[in-house]
Amino acid sequence: MQAAVTVTPAQIPELLLGLATVRPVFLWGAPGIGKSSLVRKFADSLGMECVSLLGTQLAPEDLIGVPQIRDGRSVFCPPEAIARDEPYCLFLDELNAATPDVQKAFYSLILDRRIGSYELPAGSIVIGAGNRATDNALARPIASALVNRLTHVHLRASAADWLVWAGENGVHPWVTDYLVDRPDHLWSQPPKTEEPFSTPRSWHMLSDALHSFGPDIGEETLKVIVYGTLTPAHAVSFCGYAKIVRHSFGIEAILKGDASWPARLEDRDLLYYLAEAFRGRLVKELPRRREHVSASMRQTAYRAKSLLVQLAEISVEVAQTVIADDVDGQPVLPAWFLVDAARDMPRLVEARR
Repeated sequence: MQAAVTVTPAQIPELLLGLATVRPVFLWGAPGIGKSSLVRKFADSLGMECVSLLGTQLAPEDLIGVPQIRDGRSVFCPPEAIARDEPYCLFLDELNAATPDVQKAFYSLILDRRIGSYELPAGSIVIGAGNRATDNALARPIASALVNRLTHVHLRASAADWLVWAGENGVHPWVTDYLVDRPDHLWSQPPKTEEPFSTPRSWHMLSDALHSFGPDIGEETLKVIVYGTLTPAHAVSFCGYAKIVRHSFGIEAILKGDASWPARLEDRDLLYYLAEAFRGRLVKELPRRREHVSASMRQTAYRAKSLLVQLAEISVEVAQTVIADDVDGQPVLPAWFLVDAARDMPRLVEARR
């Protein structure tokens, strides 16, 4: 299902309060962005127990129950997890990953809040959640009859929301400080190949590992856990950031001329991170139009071109990342600066193409 409108995690509680208390809701979102934890937290805020059923682990009889003979008639007895006396939050996780037969078994429970002769206690709420087919996750098409029984809310990852949560839940400072600088690295599109990718969940996993190993974690061990949890490009950048934290080596020293670009092959992750920081600094400080360039900005641009030359002497590939276009093919740095770079560094610009 495609999202016409998306919401951030901070918007979810208010939406669920108004929607889920009157009609069943389906929460769509990519893997690892916190759908399940949001639902559990919402249930806690209402003082309700949250009962989770995992769609991928259910059979129709797990919902309908098994028959018993009463007064010569068969009666289906719903499972204890569902048949409760007090109002509760029924959370149908990975609902769209369930088999068609299981999805059908949910129809009356979702629309009529009833399974057989059992009816959910008044005040109970029903919330479903699942991944999108575009996320390369296990997902089956939902029949139109089920789609029409739910209000659909599409969740997107928000670095601002997650950092607030991280600050309240003891997430490792390396992780929070890094994502303050690179909020775009909080989440990445799930890859088509079997490899780790960055999500709020994977950053939390990395934080737990960093806490577990402590400040004396070895460089090789750090690489193992970082590359085992994050998108490869983000892992390179984070390892470079970790070196800066440990060795007090930052972009400021390079800009001031107090330090040079690290040239050792084993410091290539550090070089990538510094190049990204350099690019971010240029985006922030250089005006979009040449006529707005002051004398001090011209000095900044001249120094930047000099540093680009030095960077290209170490690695043309890394230097190219500084002047590269964004994911939509649009220039990130000002056009006038790119023109000057093309004149002074034709080899670098040719590599960019």
